[in-house]
Amino acid sequence: MGLLLDVKDLKTQFFTQDGVVKAVDGVTYDLNEGETLGLVGESGCGKSVSALSILRLIPWPPGKIINGQVFFEGKDLLKVSEDEIRHIRGNRIAMVFQEPMTSLNPVLTICRQMTESLELHMKMDSSTARTRAIELLRMVGIPDAKRRIDDYPHQFSGGMRQRVMIAMALSCNPKLLIADEPTTAVDVTIQAQLLEIMKDMSERFGTAVILITHNLGIVARHADRVNVMYAGRIVERGTAEDIYGDPRHPYTLGLMASVPRLDEPRKSRLLPIEGLPPDLISLPPQCAFLPRCTYAADQCKEEPWPELRQIGDQHFVRCYVEVRKDRRVADAR
Repeated sequence: MGLLLDVKDLKTQFFTQDGVVKAVDGVTYDLNEGETLGLVGESGCGKSVSALSILRLIPWPPGKIINGQVFFEGKDLLKVSEDEIRHIRGNRIAMVFQEPMTSLNPVLTICRQMTESLELHMKMDSSTARTRAIELLRMVGIPDAKRRIDDYPHQFSGGMRQRVMIAMALSCNPKLLIADEPTTAVDVTIQAQLLEIMKDMSERFGTAVILITHNLGIVARHADRVNVMYAGRIVERGTAEDIYGDPRHPYTLGLMASVPRLDEPRKSRLLPIEGLPPDLISLPPQCAFLPRCTYAADQCKEEPWPELRQIGDQHFVRCYVEVRKDRRVADAR
């Protein structure tokens, strides 16, 4: 597997009346061909903004990418022309947006919305594009696709609209699929079906996937590697085995402790992360997780937020404290 995406020191800020919001504050990671990368964290930690920054979809005003490099297939996407980035969007890199209820245009048929990218990027005529769109709808499990393709979005349920969004995203066989909370608006049964569809399509076409979610169960099942984000930065990254088998950052531990587990006694109490996420306008120089951290040492209160340090082959953590496994078990009880 070759390197497909290489993000270096990405910074995206929003300039508001209250101040500058540091939504993404120096994010660095990479992604290989055919790999699935999980991006997890609380709402407001910068997951979606970092993904939108890759495709230069940050609206100005108030948002702006102020620093960084995003190499995709060897090209820095932050430096290519508008025409070139438009050719890449929906073609080489596709995105399933967070809210299927509002992502589809309500006044256009499903057919028109699906065939547009096929005609633009794949140079298909209208008849060939329609045939391909019907095939894609069948692949994602839309019944009676030949008839339903002429329906409007309001005639589909939330789960079916999300299937349409996945079909649209994969229509041009992209090298990278960014799925932003792809299962938020659907029930658990449909969630599993959608994720299996995405996994199957990814394996079939060799598509790499960035899976953005706050559902740690989804990430454990589908991701090869995981980035944990907090306050606009990656606080821990590694393989799924590293993150779930040996989490080292107190925030990652907090996320794990707040998830129900079938292998725990029914009376075991879930442990929420106390406090609130930090204000991204006035971040402290110290670790942003410090006010909520139960492992904080004197060094954490005196030193600036540390850089990511390597603790394993692919395992990195942004923390001064060495959290031991036996200590985690004791604290969780």
